[in-house]
Formats: sequence, structure tokens, C-alpha cells
Amino acid sequence: MKSFYLTDAGKVRSHNEDSVTIVKNANEEYLLIVADGMGGHRAGEVASSLAVTHLGTRFKNLSTVGSVIDAANWLNDNVNEINQAILDYANEHVDSKGLGTTLVLALLTKDYLIFGNIGDSSGFVIKNNKLHKMTKDHTLVNLLVEAGNLTLEEAKNHPKKNVLMKALGACEKAELDLVEVDTLVEGVLLCSDGLTNMLSIEQIEKVLNEDITIEEKIKKLIRKCNMRGGTDNISIAYLDMKSGWNK
Repeated sequence: MKSFYLTDAGKVRSHNEDSVTIVKNANEEYLLIVADGMGGHRAGEVASSLAVTHLGTRFKNLSTVGSVIDAANWLNDNVNEINQAILDYANEHVDSKGLGTTLVLALLTKDYLIFGNIGDSSGFVIKNNKLHKMTKDHTLVNLLVEAGNLTLEEAKNHPKKNVLMKALGACEKAELDLVEVDTLVEGVLLCSDGLTNMLSIEQIEKVLNEDITIEEKIKKLIRKCNMRGGTDNISIAYLDMKSGWNK
């Protein structure tokens, strides 16, 4: 396995509220995480960092996450702990109104691959050199699309396309959307919407299929976002599975 992650503030925002990591435990299981924070007085940085640090540290210290059911329970338990920690922080810091974060993750073992998300950060698999989105955005616009009130084309530039319906820190209980997918894929890509709002799926695929190193691919994607305006923070976590385990 080869992996790489990177985050960039972009060209417009004065600071970066995204957090990202890839961690591996003693049983060679992988956890990829991207969080896109929100809130005043840089509180978004606090929320996203809290989520990524909590999950990453807990996972790294596990000998194994266990079965797919064990993994789902472990993820939901930890996400609820994170949600409560964000709520507590907001209560203790009056200038942190609106504090919260999106979260997307992928957990890979030799037996299964799980995606989990809350908010509008995205998770993809790469199969036959094509990107396939595994997560569903929790946005007002996506709800309107699913209800048949908006077309996908209309949704792309809708003025309320960034209005979230779910996020960590938004309510007392948090629940991840979890989906198990086939492990017979070539790679896993997670990103904040700073990537998907700037580049199309086809443009991302083109870079991922180039004959360059994994580090060069991620850096090139971020560079392309910034060349198109870099209107948001950009975070990417990428796991290349073509080389197999123990590599």
C-alpha cells in the first residue's frame, strides 16, 4: 500500500480549517480521515482537528478494529464522543458560535472496506481507473435533488449548495452514514469540498491516472484547484491499493 495526504489553505481563505490524516494500526489496518471545520474565531480549526486527532490516535493504538460490526460500533462510539467534545467546547467558548465540522473516513482491513460520513466531504473508490463516489452529501441542495425539485445541473451552482443539514457539533447526537463496499478496488480517495467544487470528477481521474508518484498526484490536484481560484481550503487523503498489502 502507498498513501499520502495533504491540506492547503487555498488562495482566498486567510487560514485553513481542514484537518486530514492517514493512520495504520498494529494489524496493518488503515484509517483515512478528512474533516472540514466551520465556526467563528478559527473555531472550525478546533473542531476539525479535534475530530481527526481523536479518531487517529484511538485507531493507531488499537491492535485490531475487529469485525465489520465491531468497526461500525467503534466508529459511531468515537464520533459521538467527538460530537460531545465539540458541543462542550462551544459551551465553554462564547465566541465559537457555529462551531462544527464535516467528517468523511474510510476504514480498510484485509476483510472489508467501510466509508463513513457526516456533512459534504466526499469519499471515493477508484476502480478500472474511474472514480465512484461512495458517500452522500448531507446538504439542502442534495435533499432537493433527491426529492426531484432540482436537477444535478441546477444543483452545481445553486446559491445554497453549501448549506449543511448534518455536521458534527450541530446537534446532541451524531450518526455517521456508513456503507461497506467491495475491497477489490485500486484506491481510496477522501477530500473536502475544496477539491470537488474546483475540479470535475473527470479532471480528478485524469490526474490520478497519470504515471507519476502518489505525492505528485495529490500536489498536482491541489495546484490545479488553486490555479482555478482556490476559493476554499483543500484536503486530500489517498490510498493506492494497486501494490497490495505490506508494501
